[in-house]
Amino acid sequence: MSVFRSFPFISHYLGDAHTHVIHLNKGVRVHEGIGQSFWFRPQTSVLSEVPATDQEQPAVFHVHTRDQQDIMVQANVTYRFADPFLASQHLNFGVFPRAKQNEAEANGRERVAQVIALSVQSISLSVIAGLDLNQTLETGVTMLQNALMQGLGADSRLASNGIQILGVRVLSVRPESDVEKALQTPVRERLHTEADRSTYERRALAVERERTISENELASKIELAKRHELLLAQEGVNAQRKAKEDAASALISAQSRATREELRAKSESEQKTILAQAEAASIREIGAAKASETEALMQAYAQVGKDVITALAMREAASNLPAVGNLTITPDVLTGLLGNLLGGSPTEGAGTDSAGGRNA
Repeated sequence: MSVFRSFPFISHYLGDAHTHVIHLNKGVRVHEGIGQSFWFRPQTSVLSEVPATDQEQPAVFHVHTRDQQDIMVQANVTYRFADPFLASQHLNFGVFPRAKQNEAEANGRERVAQVIALSVQSISLSVIAGLDLNQTLETGVTMLQNALMQGLGADSRLASNGIQILGVRVLSVRPESDVEKALQTPVRERLHTEADRSTYERRALAVERERTISENELASKIELAKRHELLLAQEGVNAQRKAKEDAASALISAQSRATREELRAKSESEQKTILAQAEAASIREIGAAKASETEALMQAYAQVGKDVITALAMREAASNLPAVGNLTITPDVLTGLLGNLLGGSPTEGAGTDSAGGRNA
């Protein structure tokens, strides 16, 4: 914001960085530019301030289509004062010697806003009037934007006032609210239908997926049951094979044990037979030896006398008899024995009475 300082017979001006100042002294341009600082004589000077920044001008208006439908257009125009001196000559941007500086500045900007708004409305009307409602809603924004850019750029009034159009944006092209609702109804119904169809499709897809999952689970269960059945059958076959192998092994073991028992019994029988035969042979040999010994003894006994045999018999008997404490020998027996030993007859008249018992 510019600053004015007044002194007697002279004043000072200090501009800012966003304002283009034009100083005329007696109609001659003395100072001009942005951020100027100078002294001037109030009695002979005129100062104008033109904005140096880009300006935004919104525009909202109604137009009618070819089929007599009311359309509201909202646009925005960006412009710049390309020639500030030319703009200050045709538009009121004076700030001195006017007392109300803001009023002077507002008048210039308001005039520019009116010119731009009228130009935008005129160009839009010429474009929309040749289109029906559907065409306007479908292609109106693009067509309006191109037409406004070309029309405002070629507008002689703007060029003569030093105004340069930088850009045009059409923000919306909308019909009346009831028409808009009527137009939205089929779209909404179609969207609802599509949403319902999508919902049904999703549900059908979910059901199909659930059915597929159930079928897969059932197939898995069937496959597991088949595998379990095959496993049980294989286990039965294995058990049967093991039973056969165990039975065969038991049979072989039993046969081996029977063979061993048979061989052992046969061996024991043969051993007993051999032992019996050997024992019988030994007994026969012992018997034969005893018979030979007895025969030899008998032959020897036959060659000796009766008395010798009697003595031998008594000796043998004495060796086999139990211990005898007392032995009584009669005189008859003793006489006979002595006679036999001496080779004579026994003495007659020997006492026949039994002698007293002698101690052996």
